[in-house]
Amino acid sequence: MSDELDDLRATVRAFLAEECPPTAVRRLMADPAAHDAALWGRLAGELGLTGLAVPEEHGGAGCGLTELAVVCEELGRALTPVPYLATAVLAAYAVRDGRLLAGIADGSLIATVVLDGDLTVDRGRLTGTAPYVLDGHLADVIVCAAGNGVYAVRGADVAQTPYVTLDQTRRLARLRFESAPAERIDGDLTRVRDVALTALAAGQVGGAQRCLETALEHARTRVQFGRPIGAFQAIKHKLADVLLRVESARSAAHEAARVADGDPGSLPVYAALAGSYCAEAYLHAAGETIQVLGGIGVTWEHDAQLHLKRATADACLFGGPESHRARLAAAAGL
Repeated sequence: MSDELDDLRATVRAFLAEECPPTAVRRLMADPAAHDAALWGRLAGELGLTGLAVPEEHGGAGCGLTELAVVCEELGRALTPVPYLATAVLAAYAVRDGRLLAGIADGSLIATVVLDGDLTVDRGRLTGTAPYVLDGHLADVIVCAAGNGVYAVRGADVAQTPYVTLDQTRRLARLRFESAPAERIDGDLTRVRDVALTALAAGQVGGAQRCLETALEHARTRVQFGRPIGAFQAIKHKLADVLLRVESARSAAHEAARVADGDPGSLPVYAALAGSYCAEAYLHAAGETIQVLGGIGVTWEHDAQLHLKRATADACLFGGPESHRARLAAAAGL
């Protein structure tokens, strides 16, 4: 990685360590509809992270998915419960409307995108249901595709039902559109799912990295039979295997981000590869960490169980690893 990306990573990690420690994460988890406006405002204003993918003419930084992947990796490492993936990735890539992009860039607007839903449009009004929408109940604006157009709907005009899910750090909601007023906007949802899958893969890498760090720390300090458990061959093998998977996953996620910025036509293949490998790497890292930790890893007080829940939920968010491998097989003509 370049020095600029390393500096971005260090800045985001230091900020999250100070402003979103595990105690803050658990506080936000307690309410599925909670939103830390102060934290979101600082992410947007102080660090300018919400506008990374927004063009400069609309108040953003004009960066690409390469920079977003670094931020998503750090957010995943800290399990930060903010609507970043929905707003700064999905919505920022889906819309070209300057008003919406400016709101995303300055943090005044939380937005999300309906990727799966049965929606119809009639004279500027949307009707239908979107069963699972990322941060749908927090969004000021919901971007949808209906008919042959892209529409923006105010969150206040949609019936929202937040879910209490396995992973309480990642918010999902059911949205019901009942003749909701919709404004047709300039937008394109063609690439959004693959962009989102790439950003999600980067977040999974961050979570897997944190699991590895946790397991290594425990292996160094936990003593059994007069020796740190990290001295035992079985533990060494587990940790070495997790390290290999984490580094391979990081390569897959960041290569997909690089391709998105330089060769978007190839993104579906690279996004599917990253989505498949990174999901399973995170699941493996979280499971092996709990094996190293023992019983304490599944207690409410320890963050290891939160990563296992996040890994399990993320593996289904934009399709499971099997569906991504099926896309790869189809692309290879198999």
